[in-house]
Amino acid sequence: MARFEHTVTVAALDRHWFEEAAGAVVDLFEGSREQDGAILLPDGRPIHGLRLLKGRHLQPGARYGEAPEEDGKPGAPGAPVASGPAGAPVVREATVLREWRPSRTVEVESLMAEESLSVRVGVRLREPRTPRALEVSLDGHNPKGGSLYRFSGRARADLHAWWAALDRPSSAPPAARAPVVGRAVHRLAKARLTVTPRPADDGSWQVSVVLSVRGRWLLRPVAAVALVLARKPVERGFREGVDSAAEEWAEMLAELPSLHGEALRAQIADELTAP
Repeated sequence: MARFEHTVTVAALDRHWFEEAAGAVVDLFEGSREQDGAILLPDGRPIHGLRLLKGRHLQPGARYGEAPEEDGKPGAPGAPVASGPAGAPVVREATVLREWRPSRTVEVESLMAEESLSVRVGVRLREPRTPRALEVSLDGHNPKGGSLYRFSGRARADLHAWWAALDRPSSAPPAARAPVVGRAVHRLAKARLTVTPRPADDGSWQVSVVLSVRGRWLLRPVAAVALVLARKPVERGFREGVDSAAEEWAEMLAELPSLHGEALRAQIADELTAP
């Protein structure tokens, strides 16, 4: 087994602002309605790029996309909704609402398929108005390939445990259990990723990311040798990936509005309806 670890310091996200923004988004969708396929916010403005293609709005099984749904035309289940230049793979997409209970759980599932890859991504948010946990699942395969072309992943972020870890004194040891855990499985190998935050003295966050990789079945010895030979480039790529994620986090925080109450709700509505 190979183990890689890297720690970065990032700016803190205000918990109260985050939960207020999440609640505003949920309330805007809860108060939305469907009209001729368009999804209208409570003020009557349509959400940009989102249309109801099948089913009833905010009911389990509702299918959403960007174009009216007609058999054999863009927007129909399994029909192409996007394609590149001649010879480029045709991509088919669909987003299905599996559960809408704003006080308990919101769950959506996205399906994407092209000639050489089919991917299903599931996202479940528990207690959406003050998010408690985020769960993500990923399953993919090559429709023309065998088991070597299949992969899957699962991740869970316990948001209450995340905030609790940041409420500890900066001198305290890191939380015993990582609030964020992800696992990926392939026939040849499996990996485990953990993310653990702790407060810094200046109010920022120190985030430790740990990646463990090991081979499976009879390929364990082969994978072990390969990881030894490639350890340095793999470790360098891992560190660069974590550093890049930290930079993207900083850019995202810089773009977030420092608003509250109705002003924040209005800003979110503007973002949802902007082209």
